[in-house]
Amino acid sequence: MLSLKEKDSPIVRKLLDAGCCARCVLRFCCVGKCSSYQLPSEDINKELLAFLSEADGEQSHGAAEQTQTEDPPCKKLKLDSAPVGQDGSSEASAAHTEPNVQSEICVACLGVLQDFCDLSYTKQVCEVVRKADYKFGSLVLAVSLPAQLSVREHSCWLHIKKEVKEKSMCLDKEDVVQVKDAFKWAIQGMVGKELGTPVLTNSLFEVSVGFTHPETEADCHFLATTCSDCFKPTKNKASVFTRMAVVKALDKISDAKFLRHYPCPPVRPASKCTPLDTTCLHTSVFIAGRYNKFSRELPQTPWVIDGERRMEGSVEELIADPLLSSFRADGFNFSSSGREDVDVRTLGNGRPFAMELLNPHRAKFNGAEVRQLQEVINASSDKIRVRDLQIVTRDAMGRMKEGEEEKTKSYSALIWTKKAITNSDLDFIANIKELKIDQKTPLRVLHRRPLAVRQRVIHSMSASYLDTHHFRLQLHTQAGTYIKEFVHGDFGRTKPNLCALMESEVDILELDVESVDVDWPPAVPE
Repeated sequence: MLSLKEKDSPIVRKLLDAGCCARCVLRFCCVGKCSSYQLPSEDINKELLAFLSEADGEQSHGAAEQTQTEDPPCKKLKLDSAPVGQDGSSEASAAHTEPNVQSEICVACLGVLQDFCDLSYTKQVCEVVRKADYKFGSLVLAVSLPAQLSVREHSCWLHIKKEVKEKSMCLDKEDVVQVKDAFKWAIQGMVGKELGTPVLTNSLFEVSVGFTHPETEADCHFLATTCSDCFKPTKNKASVFTRMAVVKALDKISDAKFLRHYPCPPVRPASKCTPLDTTCLHTSVFIAGRYNKFSRELPQTPWVIDGERRMEGSVEELIADPLLSSFRADGFNFSSSGREDVDVRTLGNGRPFAMELLNPHRAKFNGAEVRQLQEVINASSDKIRVRDLQIVTRDAMGRMKEGEEEKTKSYSALIWTKKAITNSDLDFIANIKELKIDQKTPLRVLHRRPLAVRQRVIHSMSASYLDTHHFRLQLHTQAGTYIKEFVHGDFGRTKPNLCALMESEVDILELDVESVDVDWPPAVPE
């Protein structure tokens, strides 16, 4: 049964006569029962006609009872008083003729709920999903519809609005079932059965279907002049007539103004909607860990200058390649807690990093499989090593960047001095605590960072004498400190600097990151 009530009969009749399909009739009667939309169109049509026949029978029965309690009117008077239609038949009898359940294209859904809610279309969608070769335990069905369906739905609503008021019925437009929902209710059971997996309202794996209808694209155009403030050009949209913009305009426009510009009910279309290509998309998977970099000839990310690549390989590529292959992802986004220069090593516990794997075709890996992935990465190159590799959530990614400038880092640097030194010349360095320095954006990064003066803190330092012109400098600093520039001064752009403190020309020969003091991601037992 279709869960229709006697009060729905005039609405059903009016919508069918206007050219609405059976499922759209159910939508406007606010039938929220999923199983009603899952019936074949032919069965819904038959039940609608049976419902109308039953409603007409009850009306006739009520009229007959009323006649029996009153004096029977003169037959001649009855014939004379019955209005005559254009074909010569009385309108009284014409009002009870059986409505035409349309085999033509629906004026409201443009065929979406007529021709694409069957097993044939379902199999087409499922075949695309199978060929895409994803591993998934559930899916969510996403549906994209032409914006003009909202205009046509509004027109159909106005068409029955008067009938609703005359019957003193409580029926709100917001209660009308959306085409998108009706389509999902009709098809998702078949999709789930065909693929052998549940179709949920929320899943990490999304199967998207869509429809277009070029013939009626102009249906929305009058709204651009009547509600121009609702349509703003955007970079990412090919047309200003997005569904959201159209819905917003329809909420603003008055009934009278709408009816002056658009027919009610809508004009019957000559063609049905055309299905767009079915697409599949899996939510990103996020991988985190720490990396060590042992080479002084390896950039963190691909090094491209003036369109030409310098140096082969990078930290992110050495990590990403095995992950992309295993997760069968389309691409990745790499981020880390800071970055080191190409000639700087990262030692100790390593630098925290995170990687977003885009549209992975396989997303689930257990702990043992992740450890094996870590081993594959480490075996692929002696330039890097990864530890604490793990799958994390998107929200957890943000912890790596929290309080970026409040974090601390430790460094070890090999320093050259022009002036000959002794061991005692370095004693003062250990006494320097919480040294505040002002760093103007270094010349070497000015092409990618805005010009500014940033205050940083050198929390502590110590020095180890090597020979008369060399010593090793240990530093514990605020994150974001440019160590090279603190040492040589960068032509006075960093003040104070080690040159000024030692009253000698000094330079940095080697630099290592000894620790990045970020308590993330959690350590993974070996």
